[in-house]
Amino acid sequence: MNPNDEKDIFQKIIDREIPAEILMEDGQCIVIRDINPGAPVHVLIIPKKNILRLAEVQESDVSILGSLLLMAQKFAQTHGLSKGFRVVINNGPDAGESVPHLHVHLLAGKPMIWPPC
Repeated sequence: MNPNDEKDIFQKIIDREIPAEILMEDGQCIVIRDINPGAPVHVLIIPKKNILRLAEVQESDVSILGSLLLMAQKFAQTHGLSKGFRVVINNGPDAGESVPHLHVHLLAGKPMIWPPC
């Protein structure tokens, strides 16, 4: 992030400048509840490194990408989501991206259809 850029809401949560219910955390990412849930269980898994979106990742970000998916697995195991869960990454406004900071949605707690639209 450029020092002249304003922090996005996720970076403010990571930096503890605004409150959020942090459900899990490790050295690379945090998990918070989505404030506009699309399922009974809807959390966001957010990397602490500010990467704008999936289309902007670099090869050097491979460990962060792996951490996001491993955190999804840990959250699902810890919260008894044995019937299944969905992982979604929105990339760009046409995909529903509302915060330009890479994050993973984990949704569960109800049967889901395919395709999702």
